[in-house]
Amino acid sequence: DPPNFTYPFGTHVAVVEVDPETGHVQLKRYVACDDCGPQINPVIVEGQVHGGIVQGLGQGMGEHAVYDDTGQLLTASFMDYAMPRADEQPAMTLRDRPIPSPNNPLGVKGAGEAGTTGAVPTVSNAVIDALRPLGIHHLEFPFSPSRVWAAIREAGSQRQK
Repeated sequence: DPPNFTYPFGTHVAVVEVDPETGHVQLKRYVACDDCGPQINPVIVEGQVHGGIVQGLGQGMGEHAVYDDTGQLLTASFMDYAMPRADEQPAMTLRDRPIPSPNNPLGVKGAGEAGTTGAVPTVSNAVIDALRPLGIHHLEFPFSPSRVWAAIREAGSQRQK
């Protein structure tokens, strides 16, 4: 039980484009800068961060478990459950800003959840920022085309009233 826990920190930014006719959100670019402290194996850390970002983007953009009234899972196959795919991922720029931790001899920090933790709010903010000019300030996950399209149509009907 360490006397002082050490956590990584960082910042992530996403650029998205929303098609107002279909509700499709395209991730154009993703930049992440994380501080995991000195990296013993940078290739492994980059893979962890990259994979975590994809996991977080999947959560924000499509993954959704749907149940019926009896508790039966309706999205039990990959035909119904939107799993993130490589061809949907944006160009990613990963940077590190290692600041050694004073709390352990190696100065290291965790890296395993850095991508996931940063990606979920980053994609949320990017999508809402893109929709804000239409009067949309909140949208529930996932940002599926049908959900985004419905929000755009609802915002349009509210503006016409």
